[in-house]
Amino acid sequence: MLGVCLLFVGIVLINNGICNFYKVDGKSLAVMNIFTGGLSLFINFVNLVQGNYYAAGTGLLFCFSYLFVAINNIFKLSSIPFVWFSTFVAINAVVFGTLEGFVGSSALGIQPDIRWAAIWYLWAILWGTSFVEDIMGKKLGKFVPALQVFEGIVTAWIPGVLMLIGKW
Repeated sequence: MLGVCLLFVGIVLINNGICNFYKVDGKSLAVMNIFTGGLSLFINFVNLVQGNYYAAGTGLLFCFSYLFVAINNIFKLSSIPFVWFSTFVAINAVVFGTLEGFVGSSALGIQPDIRWAAIWYLWAILWGTSFVEDIMGKKLGKFVPALQVFEGIVTAWIPGVLMLIGKW
């Protein structure tokens, strides 16, 4: 199920980055975020029912990110609650990157894999850009949309496809 979810995380990140480059209106941007957030919600609900709490917990961080973005864009809400959520997620991404990349967990069936450390740490940077821009007031310009496109390809789309074809 992770491969399916990552495939759509890839396209939503790519789409968000491209739309941010072109200054597409928030309501149009929200559509793919709703689709991806909804799919992730379903997949992670299945994980919860199956008792896979680690997968559900980490997956719901993504789910709520995309649904938060969509709802904020549709209703033109303040970004501050999303920024603090993103900061929380960024901190957790460092923890999960360390666990999955270097430490592992026999209780969770996780063998250390450096690829996951790189992916989680890159996600932490992306989520952290919200804090840098909106709380610290340091505008990063085109860096954030470029990072969204890059991470959509490298941290989600490619791993998702590799998982789907059994090469991960």
